[in-house]
Amino acid sequence: MQNKDHQRTTYHYQPPAYWMNDPNGLVQWQGIYHLFYQYNPDSPLHGNIHWGHTKSADLVHWADLPIALAPTPGGPDEGGCWSGCFVDNQGTPTLVYSGNAHGRQLPCLATSNDDDLVTWEKYPGNPVITAWPSAVNIVEFRDHCVWKDGDDWYQLIGSGIQGVGGTALLYRSSDLINWDYLHPLCIGNKDETGTMWECPDFFPLGDKYVLTISSIPHGLVYYFIGSYQNLTFTPEQQGVLDASPAFYAPQSFRDEQGRRIVFGWLREGRDDAALQAAGWAGVMSLPRILSLHDGKLAMEPAAELTRLRQRHQQIAPQRIEGQQLINEQFTSNALEILMELEYSNDSHCGICLQDQGHPDELLQISMQATGISVAQTAGDQQSAEQCVLEPGRHTLHIFIDGSVLEIFIDNRQCFTQRFYHSAPQQLNLNIFCDKGAFNVRGMDIWELQA
Repeated sequence: MQNKDHQRTTYHYQPPAYWMNDPNGLVQWQGIYHLFYQYNPDSPLHGNIHWGHTKSADLVHWADLPIALAPTPGGPDEGGCWSGCFVDNQGTPTLVYSGNAHGRQLPCLATSNDDDLVTWEKYPGNPVITAWPSAVNIVEFRDHCVWKDGDDWYQLIGSGIQGVGGTALLYRSSDLINWDYLHPLCIGNKDETGTMWECPDFFPLGDKYVLTISSIPHGLVYYFIGSYQNLTFTPEQQGVLDASPAFYAPQSFRDEQGRRIVFGWLREGRDDAALQAAGWAGVMSLPRILSLHDGKLAMEPAAELTRLRQRHQQIAPQRIEGQQLINEQFTSNALEILMELEYSNDSHCGICLQDQGHPDELLQISMQATGISVAQTAGDQQSAEQCVLEPGRHTLHIFIDGSVLEIFIDNRQCFTQRFYHSAPQQLNLNIFCDKGAFNVRGMDIWELQA
């Protein structure tokens, strides 16, 4: 039944059924990529959180593995094994995760002794940090980023300071078991970046350091670029990792090629009744490669995704104005579109996806003076979101898959959306311009294999 659900994706990772949220424990171990994730094996709704597990040799083709972590009745994670990370402790694979019990989360450890990272043993002394730090008046305490520097381990835990804003708290340990609280690594302004920071991720990139956090209540992922010296992080610039709240709780890792790869959870836009009827919820984003170009954060899809390309269509460079349309037809809703365009302040132009069998359903990506927007119409339901973009020459790298839309803009911004249209029959892609004019410098379209 699941394979016939056109809302499910074909080349984004999803478990076979039920609920999925945050990516966890990302690592390339002995040449194989491992993706753990928050998972409810009993329902398409959040609850009873385990760690699901999948692996891949190429970031594209994934094989499901047994559940890695499950709550222990009466234990410090009896209410759920919440988000965390992977570290290599002198050859011993180790997970640091939030054990949820009695309404609070505390750090716990688990280790593995098999090459496939299938079996895990929890540390009997969990939790390894038994209480929230008393030195600060915090609102929450969960999610972990752990790294080693010299002889010591360091850990960031997501939190927020009452009345001030979100923060990431810094700890130090010599053995991953005994931890000393140091100080907040970074403190945000509650009006600018939210009251609580979830899923902190901190890593070197180029000659700088990057901190990413997922904001409550904003629902966006913010990044900070800056310098890190003497256990002090000094932010120098900030932005959003994705312009939409559909992308959340990302985690990154460095692979054997030296690339900084990030995955994020793509949240649903449907209500609980629709999720129950579908039997699944949550999608993992495409693997995105992060880098610094001229001191600015750059993001691009992993090159391995090109292996999925099949039928190819190319649209020649041309100028489009008035009500001019170019119409291309597809039988698949698994597409990759690479488009270079140029438009001005007085233009309103873009591309529109519409199905012949459901003419009242539209997915429109349009450019105008205020930026790029994604609008969707399904019957009498309409929604739209916008990403700021200056008019001029731009490259859009667009991925459409089931109910997922991911757009890479000039490899500098990302914009993700979820849309829920009826089963496709004959998908039409129209290039339109209903105000002013714009130039299509080049356009390639591929249908992608599952």
